[in-house]
Amino acid sequence: MTDRRSPAPRPLAVFDLDGTLADSAHRQHFLERRPRDWNAFFAAATQDPPLAEGVALALRRAQDCEVVYLTGRPEKCRPDTLGWLSAQGLPEGRVWMRRDNDRRPARVTKLEILRGLARDREIRVLVDDDALVCEAAERAGFAVVRAGWTTPSEALKNAQEREGLT
Repeated sequence: MTDRRSPAPRPLAVFDLDGTLADSAHRQHFLERRPRDWNAFFAAATQDPPLAEGVALALRRAQDCEVVYLTGRPEKCRPDTLGWLSAQGLPEGRVWMRRDNDRRPARVTKLEILRGLARDREIRVLVDDDALVCEAAERAGFAVVRAGWTTPSEALKNAQEREGLT
């Protein structure tokens, strides 16, 4: 008799984008002015250089995991984000984005999505540069790699936490 069960799905490696795979330093100045220019900040994301450390880690993880992406970018940025991921040669994978009207902090929205993913799949690792996201994920029992290869501006950190836009 043949076993017809499907093989178990591969575990997930969940990667953040900005500050983890994409170098957003060149556009952070849009967040340092008042009012913050969010449209220009997100429009410039198509010009982000890839972060070699993050890209190499994603490619390594793709050998034993399904790579997926979890970003605080709003849904309206999906076409540009998908184009950027493809242009960098990153593994194909599903992309979870913030609803356009969701202004909760990234540590809240990302943890909510991680918990949802964990209901059906093993999450092998979350790779993120946001310390508050990493701390929340670790407290919830997820394995985390802190993407310490860039230093976000204070304006970006404040925007992530207070304005819930990335």
